[in-house]
Amino acid sequence: MAEVIAQEKQGGKQRKKLIRIDMTPMVDLGFLLITFFMFTTNFTKPNVMDLGLPAKSPHPPKNVVDFRNQVTFILGKDNRVFYHQQSAEDLNKNNLKETDFSGINISKIISEAYNKAPKKENFTIIIEPTDDANYKNFVDVLDNIAISNKEQYGITDIKPWEKKVYEELTK
Repeated sequence: MAEVIAQEKQGGKQRKKLIRIDMTPMVDLGFLLITFFMFTTNFTKPNVMDLGLPAKSPHPPKNVVDFRNQVTFILGKDNRVFYHQQSAEDLNKNNLKETDFSGINISKIISEAYNKAPKKENFTIIIEPTDDANYKNFVDVLDNIAISNKEQYGITDIKPWEKKVYEELTK
């Protein structure tokens, strides 16, 4: 039992009794309030984006996406994003284009590439973040893909021939 014992000063002729305060009900009330607020509080729920990833196969895929049926986004440092629709032989610093995340630029690029694709059912968006890219830009690209309603996309490392052209542009 929790209690506080306070002794009053003895003054003059009268002798005062000891005051005894029982703190048990106060402690019980405190724990009841803490428990009440813990159970009635809404905790924030994390926002999660579902990535539909295919199952891993021991055999590599045989069909490679034609560069005309794809658009590749390279996420760089300092909130820069580059894109292209070129093969390894044709890519150079003149046709690796740069855009930004403002407005609907990425959604517009995706829709233009989709409209030019010879086989629209095979159209694929490829995201290649560099080591200098930040997570916010990656999420922004995924949001733009979700807005454009394209379901086929892939996330991969930047290829050496693309990295060479990217480094030429960012120097």
